[in-house]
Amino acid sequence: MKIVFMGTPQIAVDSLQRLIDDGHEVAAVVTQPDKPKGRGKKMAMSPVKELALKHNICVLQPEKASKPEFIDEIREINPDLVVVLAYGQILKKDLLEIPKLGCINVHVSLLPELRGAAPINWAIINGLKKTGITTMFMDAGLDTGDIIEAREFELNDEITAGELHDWMMVEGAEILSSTIKKISKSDFSRTKQDNSKSTYAPTLNKEMAHVDFSRSAREIHNLVRGINPWPGAWCEYGENKMKIWKSCVLSDVGQNNEIGKITDVDKNGIVVLCGIGKLLIQEIQLPNKKRMAVSEYIKGNDIELGLILK
Repeated sequence: MKIVFMGTPQIAVDSLQRLIDDGHEVAAVVTQPDKPKGRGKKMAMSPVKELALKHNICVLQPEKASKPEFIDEIREINPDLVVVLAYGQILKKDLLEIPKLGCINVHVSLLPELRGAAPINWAIINGLKKTGITTMFMDAGLDTGDIIEAREFELNDEITAGELHDWMMVEGAEILSSTIKKISKSDFSRTKQDNSKSTYAPTLNKEMAHVDFSRSAREIHNLVRGINPWPGAWCEYGENKMKIWKSCVLSDVGQNNEIGKITDVDKNGIVVLCGIGKLLIQEIQLPNKKRMAVSEYIKGNDIELGLILK
């Protein structure tokens, strides 16, 4: 099958590799333009572009996928199928109508839940007990197309967004391979999404990383996991910024007056009073220090009892 693959970040790499391994003709890879990265601000290519070049696949990097000249390029390729996974731009009707068999998207949630840019993070931030991966035929809406295939799995209380990302990367390639086989054999169904059950997963920002201890211990724990590794939860410890990399809920009942107060510190972690319940902070990072477990940090440093984290 002749395929145009559209994707940009690391999560799309396994799916592109799977298309190659399955023997499809990947006629072109479309990815976001190279961007400056790191302290030196050197131009860096996307992970998807790196893999495409490794396999000598044509790479297209339009500033806007809606430009007529880019759409003409795809029309000239005349693909059977366009596959999209975390590309980073919304595709217009003119492009969606080009491939003979349609445009399909791999979305890392159980649609119609968590449409949008950051479903992995918001599944955890929202405290969901399960999530999954959906393949769908794309339409002009935001993740609103007909569902082809969906797989769900349970979420435990410890998984981070980074860990879920890596799991989704592998499982996404599996469901994509399965979906394309079904399409090639015309052995698939289309299920309309129930828009009344839709939820939204907006883009993350750095402002949401500042922990508000007036919230419940459960909500804070979910936030810590949901924005790990980026942007990473933090709070004010005295005059310093303390990153919080790992936590657990000691208690999720009981209202507290001294919100943010450190009540205990030992090898298990830092106990903090929240709006509701108590949070145990287990892994931290302070300025000019490495990320480390609290049990290691307190071997050579003090954590002040009674201090209010803000």
